[in-house]
Amino acid sequence: MQNKSAESALVMQFAKWPEAGRVKTRLMPALGELGALEAHITLSLAVLNQLSSSGCEVRFLWDRELPSVPEAATPIIKRIEALGLKQGVQRGNVLGERMEAAIADGLAECPKALIIGSDCPSVDAGYIHQALQALDKADVVLGPSDDGGYVLIGARTHLVGMLDGVSWGTDRALAETLTRLDAVGLSCVQLSPRWDVDEPEDWQRFVRQFPVDSQLP
Repeated sequence: MQNKSAESALVMQFAKWPEAGRVKTRLMPALGELGALEAHITLSLAVLNQLSSSGCEVRFLWDRELPSVPEAATPIIKRIEALGLKQGVQRGNVLGERMEAAIADGLAECPKALIIGSDCPSVDAGYIHQALQALDKADVVLGPSDDGGYVLIGARTHLVGMLDGVSWGTDRALAETLTRLDAVGLSCVQLSPRWDVDEPEDWQRFVRQFPVDSQLP
């Protein structure tokens, strides 16, 4: 049985379409273009499994509209369908716009909305529920990452422009988000830091902790 927090939240997984040369580019020197593509697929499935184990409603949001679905996306789509989840497409030109739009859409359906990236396998069910509990006390919750960004953002309140002016993909993303939230008058709670997968050493950490075979549908 789902707990009260789970029943009142929408958890959204952000993901890029799996296309060789466009995903996990920082892994390419170690894994090659196709190896980085396979790593992206594996990570997307790992995160999907983690989020689905939370008992919350989960939605999978691709980064953009495409005229046709890449063949490499088949394992992910099959898993989404097997879990009975809805898919959608992110709206906006930059990450902040896309996250803000997703938060607004999520809060139109549920009192709480969370977003997790597909390179954040350290976000497990317990971490999801910590975030939901934090939103009982604050407008926004952030799960910091080791590299100055964050693995999770959640909100119970949406304000237009709440994520404007952030240097996405840099080690300033978390600090600038906190500054922006304070400027627009939104309270924020930070959870304990978690790790994501950007660099080859992050991938090795993932492989050690998550048997790759376990991510297959």
